[in-house]
Amino acid sequence: MTMRFYNHPHRFYAGGDLHARSLYLHILDDQGQTRFDKNLPANPEAFLQAVEPYRDGLVVGVECMFAWYWLADLCEDQGIAFLLGHAPVHESHPRRQDQERQDRRR
Repeated sequence: MTMRFYNHPHRFYAGGDLHARSLYLHILDDQGQTRFDKNLPANPEAFLQAVEPYRDGLVVGVECMFAWYWLADLCEDQGIAFLLGHAPVHESHPRRQDQERQDRRR
């Protein structure tokens, strides 16, 4: 089996750490500069308001956890590119909480 990588260029890249009630969203521009970095409520209105200035050329990526379905559907309805990745295998590591912000920037 060959692994497929997504390698399409975009103007903005959003990484989300999505949980049942919260969405930590980090958006980078195509030069790697942080444009947005906040913890939001996990709901469509908060997400759409946060990404509004970056919609043109935005791709959103989240890890494959139980809460991703609504965001994938919302992005599809809004014409926003959406990518789903596998959660890191080290979820149970004691330093996992310290890794959360670093993971979103990868």
